[in-house]
Amino acid sequence: MRTSESIEKLLREHGRTYADEAGITLRDKPAPLYQLLVLTVLSSIRISAGTATAAARELFSAGLRTPRAMADSSWQQRVDALGRAHYVRYDESTATALGEGAELVLDRFGGDLRRLREEAGGDRDALRSLLREVPRIGPVGADIFCREVQAVWPELRPFFDGRSLATAETLGLPHTPAGLARHVPPEDVARLAAALVRAGLSGGSGRESRVAA
Repeated sequence: MRTSESIEKLLREHGRTYADEAGITLRDKPAPLYQLLVLTVLSSIRISAGTATAAARELFSAGLRTPRAMADSSWQQRVDALGRAHYVRYDESTATALGEGAELVLDRFGGDLRRLREEAGGDRDALRSLLREVPRIGPVGADIFCREVQAVWPELRPFFDGRSLATAETLGLPHTPAGLARHVPPEDVARLAAALVRAGLSGGSGRESRVAA
């Protein structure tokens, strides 16, 4: 099968971003960018992809879609929302991290992650470093955020993290960011990166496993 055909198949079978699965209509606006940050925090521990996205949906359904709403919520409200998604073992510590993270976003960036983008000035390393100031987000979480946000922050394209590149190599596809990006239009790069992660997590079984490494 040719590379272009393989990538088309990959996109058909796995080409849904995690933001979309979590119910986030990603745009370069404060609320959806913050929601992606919440999803990133939820995905930054050893938890299944499905549980992380379900937890995000529960938090958003509870009205916790902005940093102000998250900061104003009680710790117990956050724990309860996570519990409804069966986000177990990490629910209490994550509820604390979400509250502290919301306060940081409000204090550091005025509640608007576009200011984080401006501060990074198009430098990926600077952006990843700023993201790591958020409680619970480490190198893996920073990669998750960048991988998804490239859909609306084009200066990050093409962004493929180590996991997606390793899967590409396993599948016999180009395994450099530029090599992969040549086969899709710019607006589909984020979908391709997510598809590679999903394919890698499924391990050929069709079922996804852990989000974080």
